[in-house]
Amino acid sequence: MELQEILQRMQSGKLYYCTDPELMKIQAQCLEKLYEFNQTRPSEPEKRSAMLREMFAEIGTDCYIEPPFRANWGGKHVHFGNAVYANFNLTLVDDGDIFVGDNVMFAPNVTVISATHPIHPGLRRKQAQYNLPVVIRDNVWIGAGALILPGITIGENSVIGAGSVVTKDVPANVVAVGNPCRVLREISERDMEYYHKGWTIDLE
Repeated sequence: MELQEILQRMQSGKLYYCTDPELMKIQAQCLEKLYEFNQTRPSEPEKRSAMLREMFAEIGTDCYIEPPFRANWGGKHVHFGNAVYANFNLTLVDDGDIFVGDNVMFAPNVTVISATHPIHPGLRRKQAQYNLPVVIRDNVWIGAGALILPGITIGENSVIGAGSVVTKDVPANVVAVGNPCRVLREISERDMEYYHKGWTIDLE
């Protein structure tokens, strides 16, 4: 299979072999950049921002990723909006596209996966895989240690609880938690008044 066809199949949900030598050569170049990003110092925020603009498919303004950061393709298939914040140990399995909106927050140790493999054992033995895009819309907060599986969409403003395993789409304006992740409740007017139990919001 020609490299161009493999690259097309990567973003179309079709099966391909991820061990193609030409494909792995491109991936290795991406991982070299990722390695350099993870060696930057805390005193080099401008350097980090410039590197992310080179590494990512798209990235908006005021985005911050705290190293260490892991990504199968170093962010090559990642699309960030504006003001995205990621705490340490964000892992993006970005063989396929990962779309992240504006003002999204990733707590520590979050994993977002776009790549998966067929059940067929013979194909898996040959390293066959396929990719399904992940979409995280504006103003979403992903709690610590959450895992988002291939093909998932999370609606705007929603909160994913710490340790959740997101196996199905999550609608907008809800709090969803658990394994598998389920909607716990809708975000309500009370959330606009209280930030923790009976503690009143005292900031504008």
